[in-house]
Parts: sequence; structure tokens; C-alpha cells
Amino acid sequence: MKALVIGAAGQLGAATVERLKSAPDTFDVIALTRAEVDLADSRAVRDAVLGAKPDVILNCAAYNNVDGAEDDPRPALDVNAFAPRVLAEAADEIGATFVHYSTDFVFDGKGSQPYTEADPARPQSVYGSSKLLGEWFAAQAPKHYVLRVESLFGGTYVRSSIDKIISTILGGEDTRVFVDRIVTPSYVDDVITATLGLIDAGAPYGLYHCVNSGETTWYDLAREIARLLDRTPSLVAVKVADVPMRAKRPQYCALSNRKLAAAGIAMPAWQDALRRYLEVVRTRHTARMA
Repeated sequence: MKALVIGAAGQLGAATVERLKSAPDTFDVIALTRAEVDLADSRAVRDAVLGAKPDVILNCAAYNNVDGAEDDPRPALDVNAFAPRVLAEAADEIGATFVHYSTDFVFDGKGSQPYTEADPARPQSVYGSSKLLGEWFAAQAPKHYVLRVESLFGGTYVRSSIDKIISTILGGEDTRVFVDRIVTPSYVDDVITATLGLIDAGAPYGLYHCVNSGETTWYDLAREIARLLDRTPSLVAVKVADVPMRAKRPQYCALSNRKLAAAGIAMPAWQDALRRYLEVVRTRHTARMA
């Protein structure tokens, strides 16, 4: 199967390329970074797809400057909305399966139980709106999977919020974490496994929430990190209302993955995913010290 990975230098994209290349008998991988194809150039995006003629397109690219998008919406719209539209059109033209990743930021965060795919999207920011537009455009491809992920961690880039928490706890620093923002974290390895599972099983096309099971506050997540690291943390509880941010974030943003489970793909609990990732972190640290 020929797979085209867009955004191959990012957190999810790089990990996806690595996984696919580990199975050369199954996948012929074409990896394109944003340096190699300008996602704001519709012609370049279309030409890249038609030139590669892949069986599956995995769009891992995203513009994630949530606050910056409030002042300058165009980059967010180019990458998160208009590029998926071109990719979906090209996928339709060559009969490819199109996989596109979205976010919990499409919701308003005013809920009290995990959002399902049937719940109405009400984005509260330019970033969230651009991602919702991207979902709609991606769904124009007849064979599409739109997967909403949240609070991604893992992969080769240690830049996630969870990585920052790990770093401050290991460094013995004060760790500021939201005590009233509820999330369902997504481990990159599990997201990739679920993605490939959907494709391999020929699961019904459509929208899925692809997060680890269970919900948590950032405060409780930090406590679990400290427990797994056998450290006594200095946690500073912060409330969302007390932190000025240019763009509004959803406060309750847990996602339900029951639809994914109904398709035969059970996502591990976030605690299990965190434990596995911390094992990777320890291995990397040991290798650097050797």
C-alpha cells in the first residue's frame, strides 16, 4: 500500500512515518514536510498528491498557534481548512482514502460529559473554527476518516504540555497546572495504531474521536506523572479564569471514544499510555547519559 504522509516533520507526522517505514512489506511511504510542499499553495498540494498517486493520504499537518490565529487567521485557514479541501478533492480524483486529524477545540467546552461525534460543534476561537472547516472539507472525500485527537503526547518531539510537566517535575521546579480543565489525552503511538486499524479493517468512513480512554484534569495528570516517576512534585493549582489567554480554550473538553470502540478499536486508558511513554522517556534519558 502506498501511503502519502503530509506534515511528516511534525509530532504526529514523524511518528507516523517511522511506524509505516517499520513495515516495508506493507507500506511504501512517501513523506512530505511543509518545507517540501507549501500547504498554502493549492496547486502544489494537488500536484504532490496526483504525482504520488497514493492509496492512502494521511494529513498530519496542522497550524497550532492558537493565540496567533486570533490576530492573523490566514495561516490557520490555509493549513487547517483550505489544504484539507484540496487534499480531499485530490483523494477523490484518484480514489484514495483520506485520513485527516482534528481537535477537541471544535467544542465550546461547556459540557459535563465526554463529547460524542453527534454533539454539535461550537468552536470558540479562530483556530477551532479553522479545524472545524477542515473537518467539513475532509468529509468531501468519499473515502475519509476524520479523527479528533486531544492533548497529543509522545513521538520524537518533546514539546507537548505533558513533556513540559515531566520536565518541571524532574527538575524539581514548580509545576503550574490547570485544576479545572478536563481533558482526554492522546498518546501518539495509540493514535497511529487506531488509524491503521481503521484502514486495515475497512471500518465505516466518517468522523471518530481518537483519544485514550478516561478523563482527567491537568492537575491529576501531573500527580500521576509524579507517581510514575517516583517524585514528590511541587504542583501549583491554576484555574482557567485566572490565566489570560488571547484565544478562548474549551474548559471541559473530554471526548468519548465509544464509536471507535464500536468499530473494533479499543483505546488504552490514559494512565497506561502515560506509563508506556514515561518508559520511552527513561530510555532516552539513559541513552543520553551513556
